[in-house]
Amino acid sequence: MSALTSVSEAREMLEGAPGGLLEEQIVAVGDRIDTAGLEGFLRGHGTQVITLDDGDEALMATVCGAVQRVNKLISVRPLKSRYSADLGDVVVGRVTEIAGKRWRVNISARQQAQLMLSAVNLPGGMQRRRTAEDELNMRTLFKEGDLISAEVQAFQADGSVALHTRSDKYGKLDGGTLVTVCPNLIKRQKHHFQALGDTGASLILGCNGLIWVAPSAALAVDSRGAGGEADPPSALASREAVCRAANCIRCLASLHLPVYPAAILEAFALSKELQLSVKDILDPAFAVRIAEVEVERRQAQP
Repeated sequence: MSALTSVSEAREMLEGAPGGLLEEQIVAVGDRIDTAGLEGFLRGHGTQVITLDDGDEALMATVCGAVQRVNKLISVRPLKSRYSADLGDVVVGRVTEIAGKRWRVNISARQQAQLMLSAVNLPGGMQRRRTAEDELNMRTLFKEGDLISAEVQAFQADGSVALHTRSDKYGKLDGGTLVTVCPNLIKRQKHHFQALGDTGASLILGCNGLIWVAPSAALAVDSRGAGGEADPPSALASREAVCRAANCIRCLASLHLPVYPAAILEAFALSKELQLSVKDILDPAFAVRIAEVEVERRQAQP
């Protein structure tokens, strides 16, 4: 029986395990980063070169985080930060405003993203120029408060993000639940639309830290895009699978562990093996068990 009783103790155990945070160099804003023995080092994200009084150059951290070294490239990975978009990222966001042939979408970034009317599929998949009538009917596609999935298409001159939903897999999301985690915990995947095996639940892993969990049937493509409401309504078993998967994600996030389908499936299977109810997954005892399994896995690695 484990002597650990809280999530904070489990996190400390993970930090001290092989590959944990204690093995990395942690810096705060203004700390100097050791570059001894690295001639011609390259400055990466989260760092700045400063000139000392004696004329020598030194590398200083501009964010709080862990120092990462790849050959001569030195960067600082923030422990927690807002989402920084990359081209092609799959994101989940909420529509906040409609104005001027565009939707403004909150994607947990520094600025709200823009989804232009020309960047969405029209009902029925028609390919034509958008008219004034289409602009008047924008709320029939997405209205304020709607959750949508989209892809990062481009960056505007002011640094804001332009989205598009031209693929059938993107669109309005219904019939599921939203889980929010730190964007740094999302592990990049080749495909961010994932089915959790035969559990009956499916995921949209937003690179911005918003994860949509829904019954597999609820992510079936409808005529307007992804995420149409399931018909007939989800059965009790499907709703339980969705809630179980969502709570497993919350448990992983509470331990600051990477969130990706294999880790979620492992936590899902462990909760079933321990015969835990859905609400008991959020109990600290289960988080401790997850941490112990992760430590054993790391120690077994060569």
